[in-house]
Amino acid sequence: MRHATPHPLLDLHPDVAAALAAGRPVVALESTIISHGMPWPRNVETARAVEAAVRAEGAVPATIAVLGGRLKVGLDDDALAVLGRPGSGVVKASRRDLGWLVAQRRDGATTVAATMQIAALAGLRVFATGGIGGVHRGAERSFDVSADLQELARTPVAVVCAGAKSILDLGLTLEYLETHGVPVVGHGTDTLPAFWCRDSEHRVDHRLDTPGEIAALLGAHWSLGGGGVVVANPIPAEHALPRAAVDAAIAQALAEADAQRITGMAITPFLLQRVNALTGGDSLAANIQLVLANARLAAQIAAACAGGG
Repeated sequence: MRHATPHPLLDLHPDVAAALAAGRPVVALESTIISHGMPWPRNVETARAVEAAVRAEGAVPATIAVLGGRLKVGLDDDALAVLGRPGSGVVKASRRDLGWLVAQRRDGATTVAATMQIAALAGLRVFATGGIGGVHRGAERSFDVSADLQELARTPVAVVCAGAKSILDLGLTLEYLETHGVPVVGHGTDTLPAFWCRDSEHRVDHRLDTPGEIAALLGAHWSLGGGGVVVANPIPAEHALPRAAVDAAIAQALAEADAQRITGMAITPFLLQRVNALTGGDSLAANIQLVLANARLAAQIAAACAGGG
């Protein structure tokens, strides 16, 4: 059965279309974490678990990707497997790549920026991910700044995350967001979570402790013409990693990336893989747990938004 869609390039999964038509909560999910963020088969297992976590909170999951040049909002189990299978040739897709993927009828796994754009086209306002991209360390030389930040500046979608990835320059990332009017809201925290670690030395703009309070802020922000909002949700304490161990692993991974001249879109997957190896797999286990926690919170916020706060 075909469903009317808000954009001719969009294909809404029937469950997503029905939820949107009925005003029920829907949570957008990215697909780069499946194709480029985790090894097989943990990637697909995690994607299924994240969707289940959203459903358990009463919302409908909408994993987003580009398949055959179509912008897919909500995927079936076979599509999740295609995205995660080694050697699938799925492109890591940011905003700049979407037109090319559509024109060439290619497959793409969407980053935070691309997922936000497609979510907004579909009318979705709440998105759960692991951690946002940001200003890379050494950006004063490389000018390496994630497209996620500019997308947050212009696209009215709330991104529920465990802060910014620890491999980044967190201070400069916050400065960039502040300059572009993006609120950083701490869920139950006064400091910015650092992905695998629950906190950092950097303060968030506002602390809010309940999904209802966050939903009320989102409604007010968007009524005033605001763009994206970062909802920073610390990793559950029992799964957090010691900051000293994380910092040491990141320092070594960065040195290796520099020696191998790894830059651009390849650097984040490389650093995440090396940190996981250097922590004996602990960082991947923590990554999975923080994504699940973010999915649960995103579903609660989406439900509060759907219920008028």
